[in-house]
Amino acid sequence: MSEYQYYEFRAVDRPLSDRQQAEVRSLSTRARITSTSFVNDYQWGDFRGDPNRMMERYYDAHLYVTSWGTRRIMLRLPRRLLDIDVAEDYCLGDLVVAWTVGEFLLLDVTSEVESGDWDETAETPLSAVAGVRTEIAAGDLRPLYLAWLAGYGAWERDEDAFDFDVDDDLEPTVPPGLATLTAAQRALADFLRLDDDLLSIAAQASPSLDEIADDPSQLAAWATSSCHGEEPPPPEGRRG
Repeated sequence: MSEYQYYEFRAVDRPLSDRQQAEVRSLSTRARITSTSFVNDYQWGDFRGDPNRMMERYYDAHLYVTSWGTRRIMLRLPRRLLDIDVAEDYCLGDLVVAWTVGEFLLLDVTSEVESGDWDETAETPLSAVAGVRTEIAAGDLRPLYLAWLAGYGAWERDEDAFDFDVDDDLEPTVPPGLATLTAAQRALADFLRLDDDLLSIAAQASPSLDEIADDPSQLAAWATSSCHGEEPPPPEGRRG
């Protein structure tokens, strides 16, 4: 089977100017480029551009898929909408990474699985996943936890995926509503190959959104633990 790579970038908050479109065009003569999108796929060869730099300068969402099992989603948000300290609570090795550039915060989430049964037609489009960006910007931390949990699941499958001291790190705050994911969050979980059993166990420690909304004291306690990076009691069977 020939090697396949798919790159998709989206500008959400503001379209690219003509000059910016010309700049990204210089990276690929065959990419499909508009003021809000950049799409290209390769059956051979590699993309000349640097996705990190493209996200830092031009785009708000990026999806990358390969035939050898790599899946990557990147999101860019204004820094005022997500504190870097909160984002870093959900980082994990090289699979969940966050950093800031200028006025922006960037999230980079990767799933790596060697697979021989790849099906190009079954891949998740960026449009199905990109909605989590708006949710994170509105204060919903479920997408960040899903990214962390998918990465943790990869460690459980392959202990060589991270340094041995990763298992000593505190688990990030479990956000409410894990039992009732949005469509975009479900698409993200599927894209990252998050194990359903692992998600079900985590959801046991996640209060319902209605419960949090109806009990201001629980909302305040959860918000405090989230801001301070405190670890909630782990769901039974998760650790130890």
